Amino acid sequence: MALTLVEKIFNSHLRDEPFPGTKVLDLDVVMCHEITTPIAINDLMARGLDRVFDASKIKVVIDHVTPAKDSKTAQQAKILRDWARRQRIHDFFDVGRNGVCHALFPEKGFIRPGFTVIMGDSHTCTHGAFGAFAAGVGTTDLEVGLLKGVCAFREPRTLRIHVSGTLPEHTYAKDVILKVIQTLTVNGATDRVIEFGGPVVEAMSMESRMTLCNMAVEAGGTSGVCMPDMTTVKYLWPFVEKEYESPEAALQDFSQWRSDEGCRYEQELQIDVTDLEPMVTDDFKPDQVRPVSEMEGRPVDQVYIGSCTNGRLEDLRVAAKFLEGQTIAPSVRGILSPATPKIFRDAEDEGLIRIFLDSGFCVTNPTCGACLGMSNGVLAPGEVCAATTNRNFNGRMGKGGMVHLMSPATAAATALRGVITDPRKL
Repeated sequence: MALTLVEKIFNSHLRDEPFPGTKVLDLDVVMCHEITTPIAINDLMARGLDRVFDASKIKVVIDHVTPAKDSKTAQQAKILRDWARRQRIHDFFDVGRNGVCHALFPEKGFIRPGFTVIMGDSHTCTHGAFGAFAAGVGTTDLEVGLLKGVCAFREPRTLRIHVSGTLPEHTYAKDVILKVIQTLTVNGATDRVIEFGGPVVEAMSMESRMTLCNMAVEAGGTSGVCMPDMTTVKYLWPFVEKEYESPEAALQDFSQWRSDEGCRYEQELQIDVTDLEPMVTDDFKPDQVRPVSEMEGRPVDQVYIGSCTNGRLEDLRVAAKFLEGQTIAPSVRGILSPATPKIFRDAEDEGLIRIFLDSGFCVTNPTCGACLGMSNGVLAPGEVCAATTNRNFNGRMGKGGMVHLMSPATAAATALRGVITDPRKL
């Protein structure tokens, strides 16, 4: 029987099916950060269940407010820090070693094709880029995952997005996923896994595939997935080279986690990106997307480049090409947050950090803070931010603030002009 990637993962990890359509899966990785996990920790402690199923499968980071900005966030970090020590969790990344979770954990080689992954964070779907099933969960599911190493999900249904054509100059994965969300709407993939495929996706780097999968949840998706291929192997090779005789052998093994020809998709959509413009969100929903040509000229107060969506090295390279030798508009605050310490170091080695600083950007440590309006770039009421983040909900980056989502190229062009700007014109 021909199966989708996700059906294969569910079948291989099935622990129990307590009633039809609900699958209890064994977990390969449980990821934690200091915003959602302390709630689960405190509840487990109150129940006398202060233990974990397997410390080697738990990955922990302090990343949403780092360093702590007040006593409350310091306490949240302390709860997580003390728990990680009690449970002897080796893969714990504290201040100085920490980065944005959905950039740091793949960078460390923690995600592999065929894995099941959960976290108390909606953008856990990012890790599906490796051919894994990765989903954000609530506190109760997170507690069970930490304690028992299992999580329950509905029977998977897959929505296939076939991306064809050739991406025009100055359009990127961020523009593709914004177009997908515009097409599907914010509810269009509810209770579904979005499988991204086609020649455009196959030509993308792992970083770009992570950008696609990262925002699957903005269309309501449980997860986003890409098929593992040689691009996946090359990214993971430093972590798997002792397990395989060659990259080709790794590819053969990883290929078991590809959807079969003739498998059944609940829905299939074709998107040709040949004429795709850079895309920008408008208003307060991720599916309210317009071509940049319809948004040009709108003033912004802040430009933010970073996050688990677009804070990786290739994103910084793209933005720096526009900023080199230029100065951002005096009316704009520019903020850059490289997503991990490694990305920061690599960007510094390539001279990118200097380009951002010389152009007038403030460069901060790796953090999620600005993305959810907690630190390092919160907006005042009435202010507008052009951001490479993933969510433009009302008040997302600060009460009364407006966020326009866009690619790093469009964000850099906007920083130079002080108004939303088509990067193709620069």
